[in-house]
Amino acid sequence: MANVLTRLARTIESRKGEDEKKSYAAKLFARGPEKCAEKFGEEAIEAIIAATKGDRKNLTEEAADVIFHMFIMLSSRDVKFKDVLDELRRREGVSGIVEKQSRGKG
Repeated sequence: MANVLTRLARTIESRKGEDEKKSYAAKLFARGPEKCAEKFGEEAIEAIIAATKGDRKNLTEEAADVIFHMFIMLSSRDVKFKDVLDELRRREGVSGIVEKQSRGKG
């Protein structure tokens, strides 16, 4: 599973500075990190709507869009997928309640 995500992250990263006419990711990057974040939010809302409607097929499609646009957003702010994976590994096996308290969010 992580392999396809790692490949996706690498592909997205490689699109920075590419021709906007040939790459959707390059087009988003050219519009700036704020637009990348906005697009991620739009896709997240579409996934929420599909979930509330119980539409499995559409939710699956929208979830893929959310992941793709999350990677665009992260890359637009120079956050590496590896760093996100490292953070998930750090949290692995720790109660969500305990983990949030350790960050002062509980």
